Amino acid sequence: MSFETEKRAALSILGGIEDAKLSSGAIFDLVREADPTLVYFIFAWLRAHYPSSHSASDGVLGRLGELVTEYPQAARMAKSGESDSIVTWFEEGHSYRDYPADAFIELIVDKLEG
Repeated sequence: MSFETEKRAALSILGGIEDAKLSSGAIFDLVREADPTLVYFIFAWLRAHYPSSHSASDGVLGRLGELVTEYPQAARMAKSGESDSIVTWFEEGHSYRDYPADAFIELIVDKLEG
């Protein structure tokens, strides 16, 4: 998958959960093709940007919960991606909340594929 295709797919996953633009099944179809580390990063970004104090938290995190409940493989993928060294690199020197979605996906896909 090309960088641009991977970035578009990642933004579709994130946006599908964030804005309810895609069904859980459609999101899982994209997740299934994604790098597990990227899946972990997308889920972590969503959790960081939608704490319980955020007005959209129930909807966004509810859709994320629905995805991993309906498709446990998505949760397993994210869990396996958590152990990648790039996660340590990012979490030691960056904050998820400092990045808007597009800049975050750009950074992570470039780092994963670089």
